[in-house]
This record gives sequence, structure tokens and C-alpha cells, in this order.
Amino acid sequence: MTEETPAPTDVPGDGRGVGGCGAGGRGGVGRGVGGRGVGLVRWLGAPVGALVAVVAAFAFVGLVDPNEPGHYPACPLLRITGVYCPGCGGLRSAYAIAHGEPFTALGANALAVLGYLGFAVVWLRWFVACVRGRRTVGAAGPVVPLRAVHGWVLGGVVLGFTVIRNFPFGSFLTP
Repeated sequence: MTEETPAPTDVPGDGRGVGGCGAGGRGGVGRGVGGRGVGLVRWLGAPVGALVAVVAAFAFVGLVDPNEPGHYPACPLLRITGVYCPGCGGLRSAYAIAHGEPFTALGANALAVLGYLGFAVVWLRWFVACVRGRRTVGAAGPVVPLRAVHGWVLGGVVLGFTVIRNFPFGSFLTP
């Protein structure tokens, strides 16, 4: 064997691609196993792939209008109970975002628009971390460190949004 491969007991961040940033870990852009160069495309594959998937989903929704009946299934909760779920109007808001209408999107589902913005912030931090050669998960922690309290707060916001939009005083939040 002419090439030397690192032992599995090597420390994290040795350039073997830890944490969703392609190859490189903390080894820096262009450092792969054994010091061989790794292309920027491989290094940024995970964040760019995620962005491509999201853009493709928005493009599909932008081409297939959810405001026209028959293109997408109706919300089962709304259909059965008449109660708006937190996702009701989400496709219409994505359609409005895809067409450059942010105020229409807010009217369709304000929580979804906040989710789109949250995704953009997290994705940007992930991308920058990968460009700088930092791990995004593992011993160095995630791009956005989350604690249990964050999940409870997010759950409370979603529950509050759902409850408020189903009362008459919250009708401004209905799609």
C-alpha cells in the first residue's frame, strides 16, 4: 500500500469531513485525507445541496399555483374540523415569496415566512462555517446551538399562533 490512511482513532477535525461540511473538518478548505486537495464543490456540497433542494421546492410551488383548487390536497385538519393548523396557508405563502410578494406571503402564513427567514439565517451560518473550514456539528457544536428551552419556546410560539389564528380577534392571521 503506497498511501497512508489515518487511523480511526484520529481526533475529530483532522480533515476527514466532519459535520456536514464535506471533506475537511477543521483542516481547512482544500485539505482532505492525507493532505490531498479537495475541491470547493465537495467542501460545500451539503449546504449547497440543501439550498438547491429548497430552491427547487419553491420553484415548483411558484409554477403550480396553490390558489387554484385541485393542485394540492386540502389540509385534513381544516377539512374535518374547520380549525386552521399552523401550516395552513404555507403553500400560498411560498407561492407569494416565489413571486416576490412578501406582504402577500405574510398574509397567507406569517409563521411560515418567519420559518423561511430562520432557514435563511441558519443556512447562511452553515455555509460561512463550511467556507471557513469549521465543523458544523460534533465536538465543536452545531452552527446554531440549541437547548431544550429553544424547543419549548418554538413549540409555544407555534401553539400560540395556532390558537390565536382560530379566534375571531386573530382573524388577521388566517389565510
